[in-house]
Amino acid sequence: MPSATILLIDDHPIVRDGCRRLLAPRPDSVVIEAGSGEEGLAMSRRHRPDLVILDLNLPDGNGLEFLRRLLGETPAAKVLVFSMYEEGAFVARALETGALGYLTKHDDPEALLEAVEVVMRGERYLGHRVAQKLALLSLQPARDPLRGLSARELDVLDLLGNGAGLAEIATALGLSYRSAAHIAAQLRAKLSLRSQAALVKFAVETAGERRAERSGQKRQNL
Repeated sequence: MPSATILLIDDHPIVRDGCRRLLAPRPDSVVIEAGSGEEGLAMSRRHRPDLVILDLNLPDGNGLEFLRRLLGETPAAKVLVFSMYEEGAFVARALETGALGYLTKHDDPEALLEAVEVVMRGERYLGHRVAQKLALLSLQPARDPLRGLSARELDVLDLLGNGAGLAEIATALGLSYRSAAHIAAQLRAKLSLRSQAALVKFAVETAGERRAERSGQKRQNL
């Protein structure tokens, strides 16, 4: 039986070591590793892996953008996101971008083996914690979490993605600090994000997509 190649992209050596040990019982698999997004893309081009286990929180760029580039360059690869983020907004975006599975680092270690088996078959897999949150929040995996946001909320999201704090956002948009903080709280509620840090991370991860969408809308209006 030919071996399957699994590419593990994570910047934490201890996480990679743990995953490699968990996957060791699979005699038909070869595990290769990358510690950054760019290294992962290079290894994907070179080895054409059957499965990619991808962390979204990478030191050299946007995890969702790496996911998009990876699938663009290696469309046959099946991607399992393995992330610390379990909020519905991250899950929905990753699945919409093309990931087949989503597992959090808070799930039981044995779940990784199950996730690998399911995704390798070309089927969708959601870790227990993620599936539970999606059910409780009545979110559909394919739903675009940016739909339904107002223009002002998108402006705040853009500024957060560019590194602006609430005081800077208030000044840029002509708002009071309290109003800017209120809009940020509304964004967290609409996107099902638990903290301001998670909101900023989501803003950074989706910045490229929002720019591309607005650029496309401008071209259509010309």
